[in-house]
Amino acid sequence: MEVLGERWGFLIVRDLLVSPKRFSDLQRGLPGIPSNVLTKRLNDLEEAQVVERRVLPRPERGIAYSLTGYGRELESIVMALGRWGAKTLKEPRPDETVTTDSLISALRATFRPQPSRGIKASYELRAGDIVIHARISDGKLETGPGPLDMPDLVIEAGPAMRALMAGEIEPADAVADGNIRVIGDPKHLGTFARLFRIDSLN
Repeated sequence: MEVLGERWGFLIVRDLLVSPKRFSDLQRGLPGIPSNVLTKRLNDLEEAQVVERRVLPRPERGIAYSLTGYGRELESIVMALGRWGAKTLKEPRPDETVTTDSLISALRATFRPQPSRGIKASYELRAGDIVIHARISDGKLETGPGPLDMPDLVIEAGPAMRALMAGEIEPADAVADGNIRVIGDPKHLGTFARLFRIDSLN
């Protein structure tokens, strides 16, 4: 807790687990964090040997922050906490910020490798201006920012997305009600909901 317990520290690690980032990238992904606080948290994490700086290769320029090997050991902890928190997850509040990295982390945390064995599928998930993708191949997940060429299903997330992933509504009902829009074969939505299932306390 001395390393990660300060405000923003855990979220910095979460975003760096997705990919290395410049200082400005971290600021954009953590709306509301003051620049002096971000500087202090990064310095603290560097001192704890969780984060390191590296020079970006050409043609890019500048410095990026990335997790050390020691820092990447936090991945299973971050994912476990994500699964734990998802049990009481509600729909985003109007003032709540959803980011690309937070959605990617959510997919990684809720992915269920065992049921996905023998399955090969690709999904594009759109949430407002955010677009991310997920490729599943025999129990393994690859996910990242941006669209896919010819995904099996494009999902335009709506207000029923959490309920769908928690098994509270059927995929066909979510589409029929217009709460979730899809492009492609709707049967893939059921597979998506099963492979990224959110456990619920209710």
